[in-house]
This record gives sequence, structure tokens and C-alpha cells, in this order.
Amino acid sequence: LFARSNKEASVVDSSCGYAVKAEQKLKWTHLWLWAYFGYSVVAVQGVGLYFLLKGRQEGWITPGDFVVVLGINFEIAYCLRDLTKDFSKFSQLWGRISQALTTIQITPEILDAPDAKPLVVTQGRIIFDKVKFHYKGARPLFENKSVIIEPGQKVGLVGYSGGGKSTFVNLVLRMYDITGGKITIDGQDISKVTQESLRGSIATIPQDPSLFHRSIMENIRYGRIEASDEEVIQAAKRAHAHEFIINLPDKYDSLVGERGVKLSGGQRQRIAIARAILKGSPILMLDEATSQLDSITKKYIQEGLQELMHGKTTIVIAHRLSTLMNMDRILVFERGKIVEDGSHYQLLTSQGGLYKSLWEAQVGGFLGDKESI
Repeated sequence: LFARSNKEASVVDSSCGYAVKAEQKLKWTHLWLWAYFGYSVVAVQGVGLYFLLKGRQEGWITPGDFVVVLGINFEIAYCLRDLTKDFSKFSQLWGRISQALTTIQITPEILDAPDAKPLVVTQGRIIFDKVKFHYKGARPLFENKSVIIEPGQKVGLVGYSGGGKSTFVNLVLRMYDITGGKITIDGQDISKVTQESLRGSIATIPQDPSLFHRSIMENIRYGRIEASDEEVIQAAKRAHAHEFIINLPDKYDSLVGERGVKLSGGQRQRIAIARAILKGSPILMLDEATSQLDSITKKYIQEGLQELMHGKTTIVIAHRLSTLMNMDRILVFERGKIVEDGSHYQLLTSQGGLYKSLWEAQVGGFLGDKESI
């Protein structure tokens, strides 16, 4: 789009220049080594042949000695040649292995506690108890944040970009460890339960879902591995993905490409919604789950999502405020703080509230960046 192929080519040339020069140096070294080795073998054989002929003239060398000496010389030469090849290959493999081990041996920042137990969700109550958090090298984002989300409650998160909405969700998923306070689900500290059980209890629909380079059937079934084909198809129908899937050449066996590049953004989003429906976890988190859908499909999807949210503790991040009108509660974030808390209609009736100003400033229910308002 910016016609900068020459610029990018120069960047690649400069970044690869060192590797190219090192490879050239290695190849020249090999060339001189093999030339020296070849001449050395010829010289050794020549010297050996000279003494063999001289010994034959003097009568103390037999024809069999010729075969033995020359044969041994050739075997020694072959062994030395193979040995130098192995040394060359060893040096290259050593570099690759060292680089690979550097990556493999990285210790994950988020680890399970030694005595971590599986999370058991009975109701779905989420509590932030005086939580403190900040990103490395950044100012504190959350300071003594305390929030209680009741079981089965549908909660919307709104606010300007960078206000802390996604961080709030990521902390519940324990993508980061907090620096103070605690987060509990049904009274269980999430830092003391296994990450596998925590994330297995939460169905997440991200704004930009990533798919595996596998079939659509496998991508949807990833929500619940043991699900039958019929259950996968029912989940796809509820997510309104079945309509476009059956029109693909291989239908549910169609490969989606790396990260789902063979599908449109809206199709990937519907696959992600189907996957969350199939998972059926007691806690549901949506991050702009319908942002890439057309208006007609979005209407049907929202009806399906309302059904999916029934009886589940649900957290919804949305910039399009009209999607939050049916939420039980809306938390308005500004610079890491919750400045307003209430239902859609309660917040609209408040005087001078941030939510009301955002609602009035948006166009068609969409909330832009702070600078554009």
C-alpha cells in the first residue's frame, strides 16, 4: 500500500549482510581446506610411492606391500576427509542447537503455584479485592481496585482506549500476575488454582480470533475436544456460521489457512463464537465479538449470544454502546479507574456522566478514540 519494496529490500540486505559475509567466509575456508587436503594426499601418496619403488628395486618390498601401504593411505585420507566434514557440520548444528535452546529454556512468567488445585466454579462470582497492577516500566494502572461481579450477571466494560478494559479481562484469565490484592472466583484465589482449570472454566471470544491451520470442524471442536460432529454443527448453526460453511468446497473439512487467512474477518469471528458456544463454560468473556459482522448477521448473532449468556457470568467489552443496552450492569473505565457503575438507563439519566457524554458523542452507537470526540 505504501510502495516501499526498495526500502524493505535494503532493510533485509543490511540485516542479512552479516550472515552472508559469515557464510562466505566459511565457504572460502572450506575451499582452501579441501585444496590443502587434496594436495597433501597427493604429496603423501607420492612420497609413499617413491619409497615403495625404491624398496622394490632393493628387493625388500613385495607387490603385496604396494597394495597394503597405498590402501592404508587412501583409508586414512578418507577418514580425515569425513572427520573434517563432521567438524564443519558440527559447528553449524552447534549454532542451531544453541539458538533453539535459548528459546526453549525461557521460563514462563506465569507459573502455577506448587500446591495449585483445579478451579471449581459453582456460581461464577468474580471479586477484585484491592487489586494493584501495572505493566513493566509503566505507571500503575489499577490501584486498590475492588469490584464484585455477581453470579449470572451480564457486565459491560466501556471507556476510551487504554482505560483498562482489556487488562481487566486479562487479569481474570491470569495472563498477567497482579502486584497486590487478589482476584477470586467463587472464593478461590485464581493465583492458587491451575491455569488449565481457570481458562477451561472461561469461554473467550476475542476481537481478532486466531484459528489453527486445520479444518473448520477441528477449529470449532477445539472448544470441547470430545464433542461429536453433530454437536459441532449445532454450535455452528447457533453462531450462524453453518450457512457459509456448507457453501465451501469441502464444507466442514475445509482448511482455513494459517491464523484463518482463507476466511474473512466476519467468518473467523463466527467460528470463534461457535467454538465458545460449544465450550459451554460457566463464565463468558466477549471482546468486541461482533465488530466484524454486517448488521443483519450481527442481529442474529446477538440473539444467539443473549441465549448463550443466560445463566452465565458474562463480561463484555464493547465500543459500540448500543450492544450493551441489555447488560445488567456497565462499568465505565477511565485511566484504570471505574468512574461509573450502573445499568444503561441509570447511566444515561446521570448528570454530567462520562457514559452519557460518550453515548451522545458516538455515531451509530460506535465509540471512537478520545481524541476524535
